[in-house]
Amino acid sequence: METRLRWSGREGWGAGIAAALCGGFAFLLYLRTLAPTVLYYDLPRLRDSATLQAKAAVLGIPDYTGYPTYVMLTHLFTYLPFGDVAYRVNLASAVFGAVAVGFLSLAGTKLSGRVAAGVAGGLAFGVAPVFWSQAVIAEVYTLNALFVALVLCMLLVWRERRRDRYLLLAAFLMGLSLTHHLTSGLLLPAAVLLVLLVEPGKLLEWRLVLKGAGLFVLGLTPYLYLPIRASMDYLPEGYLWGQPLIQKYPPNTLYGFYNLVSGGQWKERMWAFGPAELPGRVEMYLEHMMGYGGQFGVWLVAAAAAGFLYLVYRDAPSAATLGFLYLGWLFYALEYDIEDVEYYFIPTYLVLALFMAAGFGGLIDAVRALGARLPAAPEAAAAFLAALFCVISPLGRLDATYARVDMSGDYRGREIIESVARNVERGATILHHRSPLDYMVLVEHRRTDLRLLPYLELPGPPGYVRAVRALQRGPVYILFPGRETTPYYLGVAGSERLYGSRGYDLVPVDREVLLYRVVPRPGALPPGELRPEKRA
Repeated sequence: METRLRWSGREGWGAGIAAALCGGFAFLLYLRTLAPTVLYYDLPRLRDSATLQAKAAVLGIPDYTGYPTYVMLTHLFTYLPFGDVAYRVNLASAVFGAVAVGFLSLAGTKLSGRVAAGVAGGLAFGVAPVFWSQAVIAEVYTLNALFVALVLCMLLVWRERRRDRYLLLAAFLMGLSLTHHLTSGLLLPAAVLLVLLVEPGKLLEWRLVLKGAGLFVLGLTPYLYLPIRASMDYLPEGYLWGQPLIQKYPPNTLYGFYNLVSGGQWKERMWAFGPAELPGRVEMYLEHMMGYGGQFGVWLVAAAAAGFLYLVYRDAPSAATLGFLYLGWLFYALEYDIEDVEYYFIPTYLVLALFMAAGFGGLIDAVRALGARLPAAPEAAAAFLAALFCVISPLGRLDATYARVDMSGDYRGREIIESVARNVERGATILHHRSPLDYMVLVEHRRTDLRLLPYLELPGPPGYVRAVRALQRGPVYILFPGRETTPYYLGVAGSERLYGSRGYDLVPVDREVLLYRVVPRPGALPPGELRPEKRA
C-alpha cells in the first residue's frame, strides 16, 4: 500500500492526538455509565464480576486461567483515593478499554493511511454494545483488547519502518498478553505470518529470533505470580473460595498450575460442536454482530467487508494477517460451549473495526480523487466531508447503546451486602454462589463472624444436605444467585419444594435480594437420613 501518513513529523503527531481524543471520548462514555460499587452474580453478563472485584483487591487467584496480569494491574487501581474498592476495580476496566480504543484507532490510521478512517474504526469498536458493556464492570475483556491493539500497532509500525525494536516489543507484548487470555496466543503465528509475507529473511536472523524468544518468555513472567501467591497464607483459615479442583490442586503444584492456566474445568467445553452444528453457530454469530441490537449494523459490516477487499488489493500481507486472526478467533468462539460466548467474539469485532478503517480510508481516497476531477467540488472540501461522514457513522446508535449498557445506577450488589450485614444472625452459615459476600468479608472486613459456603462449587453432598448439616452449628441462610431455576441451580420456588419435602421451610428474610433462612419443622429429617439429589 502506498504510504500516505508517516508516524513522524506533524502528521504523526496529528494521528497520535486524534487517537488520544478517540480514546478520551470512549473513556468519558465508560465513566458516565460505570458501575458505582460492588457487583453480583447474574448470568450471562455478571458471571465473574463480584469475584474479580474481591480477588483483585486482595491479590487473589481467579478461577479459569488465573489472570495474573489482570489481577496485578487492577490491584494498583485499588489504591486510588476515591470511590470504594469495587468502583476502582470497575474503573480499571474503563481505563483499559479506553486505551484499547485509542491504540486501535492508531492501528486503523496506520492501516488505512487516513486519520479520520482510523478514528472511525476505533469509535465503531469502542461504542459497540458488547465491548462497552465490559468496560463498565469488573471484567477481563477490555485488557485483552488492549494487548491485542498494542501488538497490532507494533507490527504495523514495524512493517512501515522495518526497525527490529518494534518486532521485539511486539514479542514481549505477545508473551504478556498470553498471561492474561489464552486467545491471545493466536497473535504469535499471526506475527510470524506477517513477517514471512513482508520480509521473510528476518525469520533467518538467529540473533533477532533469540532476542524475540527471550522477550516473549520475559513477557510470561507474570505467571510466576500464581505459584508464589498460592504458597502464601492470605485467606482466613478454612475459607473456601474458588473451584474445587483448584482448591485441591493449587497452582503451586505442577498439575495445579497446568490445570489453572489451561482453563480448569472449562476446557472440557472447548471443541464442543461438530461440522453439522457450525452453520447454526455462524448464524448465531451474525445475529450478534448485525441483528436487531447487534454490534455494528449492516452498514458498518459492509464497510468492513469492503475494507478487507481493499486491503487484499492494496496491502495483501495485512489482509492475510488480519484475516488469519479473524478466522482463528471466530472458530475458537464458535466451538466454545458457554453461555456468555458473545464476549469471546470481541477479538473478531476488533479485527472487523480495522477492516472498517481500511474501508473508510478507501472511501476517503475515492471521494478525494473524484473531487479532484470535478471543478465544482474542491478536493479538500470533498475529502473533509467524506472524513466527517466516516467519523459520524459509528455513532448512529449511541443513545440506544448508552441506555442499554448503563450501569451507573446499579446498586444491587451493595444492597445485598447491607441486607446480609443487617439481617443475618452472628455466627451463621450462608450458602451462596459467586456473590458479593466474599467482597464484604475479605475486602471490607465486615461480618467476619459468618461462615460462607459456596455450595454450587463444592464437591460432595448437594446444597440442601450441607444446609441441614450446618444447622447443627447455628442459623443457616441461603443467598440465592437467581430467582428462577437454571441448569446450574434451583431457583427459589424449586428450592422451597425440595426443602419442604424434607421437613424444612425457607423463610424469606429479604425477598428483594433473595435471602432466605432455613428453618426445620417439627419432625424434620435429620442430616443422616437425607438422600442426596443431583442438584440443589
